[in-house]
Amino acid sequence: MTTSTRETIVQLLSNMQDGKEIRSYLQRFSEVDQSRFAVIKVGGAILSEQLEETASALAFLHTVGLTPIVLHGGGPQLDVTLKERGVKTRKVEGLRVTDAATLDAARDVFIGENIKLVDAIRAQGIAAHSLTTGAIEADYLDRDKFEFVGEPTCVRLGLIDSIVKSGAIPILTCLGVAPGGQLVNVNADSATRALVHALQPMKIIFLAGVGGLLNGAGEIIHSINLAEDYDDLMGQSHVEGGMRLKLQEIKRLLDDAPLSSSVSITTPAGLVRELFTHGGSGTLIRKGELIKSYGEKPSIDGARASMLIEDAFGRKLTNGWWDATEITSAYISESYRAGAFLTRLESSTGPFDYLDKFAVLEDARGEGLARTVWRRFTGNVPCVYWRSRTENGFNAFYDAVADGSVKRGVWTVYWLGESDFTRIASVVDVVAALPESFEGGQ
Repeated sequence: MTTSTRETIVQLLSNMQDGKEIRSYLQRFSEVDQSRFAVIKVGGAILSEQLEETASALAFLHTVGLTPIVLHGGGPQLDVTLKERGVKTRKVEGLRVTDAATLDAARDVFIGENIKLVDAIRAQGIAAHSLTTGAIEADYLDRDKFEFVGEPTCVRLGLIDSIVKSGAIPILTCLGVAPGGQLVNVNADSATRALVHALQPMKIIFLAGVGGLLNGAGEIIHSINLAEDYDDLMGQSHVEGGMRLKLQEIKRLLDDAPLSSSVSITTPAGLVRELFTHGGSGTLIRKGELIKSYGEKPSIDGARASMLIEDAFGRKLTNGWWDATEITSAYISESYRAGAFLTRLESSTGPFDYLDKFAVLEDARGEGLARTVWRRFTGNVPCVYWRSRTENGFNAFYDAVADGSVKRGVWTVYWLGESDFTRIASVVDVVAALPESFEGGQ
């Protein structure tokens, strides 16, 4: 890939509707060592059903200067091969018991699937390199119980770094090497965890056919803040079986990763939007931070709150704004990187709750922190109004969460939880006429 090609693609991205945030993510991702940008786990079903889409997405990342470390499985393909060879599949505690015949089949299947993915990426004009064995060292998990099943003990980063430095995408299989050079079958989640532990990547990505984790209504959950959401999710009746195990595994992964790391579950076709836009296209999971609620203004750190608001909006508050504003409740992340500040105002139809400021720092956008704060305060304040400048890029989020909106001059006034149009009309007039909070009338 030439520099001019990369610049052309970046320019095209920048001209898209989400150009500003795309440039922001590109900058953020480009600042880390390329072997530590992302670990991407590709399931066997994805290779079988969406090979070209997967290759295209991986090639795109490489074209814009980002090199993921790719690990793939092949479970469904192995099931078919074992059946064809007349080898019975046995599982203990959810793991496939791997005898000699099963290991022979696994080796053939995994290497075959690896070659298919490498060839598909190369067909896109991008260099890719097979790393079927040697990168993951392992020991026997329990020789008597599981036979040739391995538990990763070490990742040879030198092999991976060498491929990345050569300009190619490393494509790894779930085959490990035990003492004495014996090949062993390594569970894909265990192999992913070993890579994450060794590489400490910024992004951990699972490509899945469903494209995310689902809520009780069968809809994709856009973001999960484990610090806030994990216990609640694990207590829900629909979180069982595979989803329960997946959440547990992801929590284990992130507990061993830097705070800045995150897990994305998405489809191959949705990978670019999931990585480069705040809205995403799948489920984003972060270790996250707790959201603290405040019912009394004196308990809030006014200096930090004011700094959060000014940094998020890129403007300076009018002198004395914090002292003069009667904050009735606030919901702020532990690190003061996102917060909702509410007041109670009067209209001709009575008092109403007004979201005076909803502030999210630039480096916290795309983490799901905004949605976490939003869920917390709307759970306690079911009916609320707020306003935003009509050209505000954050309005896409507001449009998605609001029940309605109306334009008044330079403002768009939003509401949530209100259906009385007479009351809406009276409140909109009050909100649109509120004085500016920032210096210079901006």
